[in-house]
Amino acid sequence: MDTYTFFIPMVAIMAIFYFFTIRPQQQRAKELRLAIENVRRGDMVVTAGGIVGKVSKVKDDGEVMVEIADDVQVRVMKSSLTEVRPRTPANDTKTDKN
Repeated sequence: MDTYTFFIPMVAIMAIFYFFTIRPQQQRAKELRLAIENVRRGDMVVTAGGIVGKVSKVKDDGEVMVEIADDVQVRVMKSSLTEVRPRTPANDTKTDKN
């Protein structure tokens, strides 16, 4: 009887830990992986180095060209992307603050 009184709460704690921490983290990782695989021209991306830019070209070899300023493009590996923001009308318009 003493074994069950110790074992049942431990199983319950492990189940709660799994459903509240591990499973949501795995789902976010899967969504990010799918977003990176499906990145396309015009999407806003954030790299692991914190550079934010707009995808101007997607290459077949796992690279993307990211425009970080007007007429400034960098070549980035898809694996270094940490966030993909889909193209929206708000992202398509350029604002001039000058």
